[in-house]
Amino acid sequence: MKVAVVTDTNSSISKEEANRLGVYVVPMPFMIDDEEFFEDITLTRKEFYEKMENGASVVTSQPSPEAVMNMWDEILKTHDALVYIPMSSGLSGSCQTAMMLADDYDDQVFVVNNQRISPTQRDSVLEALKMAKNGMTAKDIKEKLEETKFDSTIYITVGTLDYLKRGGRVTPAAAAIGSLLKIKPVLAIHGEKLDKFATARSFKLAKPIMINAVLNDMENLIGCSDPKEYNIAVAYSNNLEDAEEFARELKEIFPDNDIFVVPLSLSVACHIGPLSLAIAVSKKL
Repeated sequence: MKVAVVTDTNSSISKEEANRLGVYVVPMPFMIDDEEFFEDITLTRKEFYEKMENGASVVTSQPSPEAVMNMWDEILKTHDALVYIPMSSGLSGSCQTAMMLADDYDDQVFVVNNQRISPTQRDSVLEALKMAKNGMTAKDIKEKLEETKFDSTIYITVGTLDYLKRGGRVTPAAAAIGSLLKIKPVLAIHGEKLDKFATARSFKLAKPIMINAVLNDMENLIGCSDPKEYNIAVAYSNNLEDAEEFARELKEIFPDNDIFVVPLSLSVACHIGPLSLAIAVSKKL
C-alpha cells in the first residue's frame, strides 16, 4: 500500500523541506487587516513579523474544506491512502473539520488528532514518514500517533508582553508592570492548551526554568528519563541567533542528542509575538 503523509504549515515544515521529505503541506490562512494571506505561499515569515510589529491586526483561520479536499483528491490519484496530521484540535477547529471531511473518503483518509503543534507536530510527521516507508497502513500510523500523543511537551518564553496583551491573555496593567520589571512569562503546551507555567526576570533566568520543566516532564509526565529517547528542538519567532545560542547551551546538557532549530508556527507566534524562544521534546517511537 502506498501511503502519503500530509500536514499543514503549523508543523513548521516549509515548502522546500516538504519537497525534500516527500511530504504534502496545506498552507494555513491568516487574515491580516482583513486581507487573506497563506503561510509560505503569499506570506513569508519576514513579512508576517513586519506586519505584526507595525501593529497590523492578525487573526488565524483554517483552510477551506475545498482547499483540503482538492489536495487530498490530487494525492489519492497516485496513493492508496493518506495520513493527515493537522495542528492540535485544542488549538484550532481545523482538525475537527478535517475529520468530518474524511468521512467521505471510505478508508482512504485518516486524520490524526495527536494534540501537537510546531516542532512536536513536525516530529509526528517525520515519524509517520518512517512508518509509511516501513510498510505500515495509514490506519495503523494514525492509531500509533494518537496512542503516543501526550509523549511531548513545549515550553516557551516570550520576548514581549505586548502580544499577550493584544490577545487578552494578560491585562494592560499587568503587561505594563511586567514590562517595567522585565518579567518573562513561561508558557507551556502539553496537549490541547497554551497555558501559563511560570515567570522569570530575564531570558537567562527563563531558560533553566524551561529546561528543568522538560526534564521533569520526561521523568514524571511521559515516563522516560533518558534524553536519548527524545527528539529535542529549539523553536523561535524571528530571533534565529538567540535560538542557535540556546541550542548550543542545550547541547552541553544533552550531548548525545541532535538539537534541532526550527521556527515556531505562525499560529503560535501570532499570539506571543516575535523574539520568543521555546524548547520542545517528543519521545521517539
